[in-house]
Amino acid sequence: MLSVNTISRRSLLGGAACALAAGRERIIDIHQHTNYSGRTDEQLIAHQQRNGITRTVLLPAGSKYGLAVGAGGNDSVVALARRLEDQFSYFANELPGIPETKAVLEKYLSMGAIGIGEQKFHVDCDSAAMRLVAEIARDHKVPVLMHIQHDTYNLHFERFYRMLEAYPAVNFIGHAQTFWGNIDKNHQQAVLYPKGPVTPGGITDRLLSDYPNMWGDLSAGSALNAMLRDEEHARGFLERHQDRLMFGSDCNDTDGHDRQCVAHDQQAALRRLAPNETALRKIFYQNASKLLRIT
Repeated sequence: MLSVNTISRRSLLGGAACALAAGRERIIDIHQHTNYSGRTDEQLIAHQQRNGITRTVLLPAGSKYGLAVGAGGNDSVVALARRLEDQFSYFANELPGIPETKAVLEKYLSMGAIGIGEQKFHVDCDSAAMRLVAEIARDHKVPVLMHIQHDTYNLHFERFYRMLEAYPAVNFIGHAQTFWGNIDKNHQQAVLYPKGPVTPGGITDRLLSDYPNMWGDLSAGSALNAMLRDEEHARGFLERHQDRLMFGSDCNDTDGHDRQCVAHDQQAALRRLAPNETALRKIFYQNASKLLRIT
């Protein structure tokens, strides 16, 4: 394992430049956190380098708690992105429905945040609080990344189509257990990591098909489970939704290249299951580059 103490900013930049010069693919990771489960910035930098990530989007916690994993807040992601501006971008975040919501989000959006999220709070997904977040996103022309988890975060996913219809100019990025469980038409909502064959036509499948402002974040164990539980279905799913799926890791590993690393495993799954190299490039880089206006 490479000691993070031996990694300098110069070596990281040089490694990335050499990789691009050698023609290695670009990979944008749209889902990472500072201080994830206590991981240091230097460990995060090393983890991303080991996984060939050329641009990382940092998602901060809100002011009241750290996304349940102790993730760093807005100031922490700004600091790392400014330190390594050619490697990191960042979103803004705040709890919806508190007096500070609008002021905090607009402060960090004005500083350079390129999206809002990860919104991971115990509110109805179509509540007045989430409508305020959507209105801010609309006014600033940025997407909203949402953690959708039955009975816990962004509740009542079956009603989310209302938000997509009410805010057609806002791009929503779906993530987490209930978003990915609902690739299956027969999904039981209380099951967070379903197994076995998938019946096409679930809520998530339909939203990605019917609404051009619905996107999918292929991060964490939830998305990896969705790909591996039924690989034949996954191949078709990746093919038909290739224009609005994006690679993310949401990985708290500090090593970055073994079987405990979601970033490593999801890349391997996508390389095996994507229908062709064109689709893989879209998922790894082009879709995020287009949506978030980053390189």
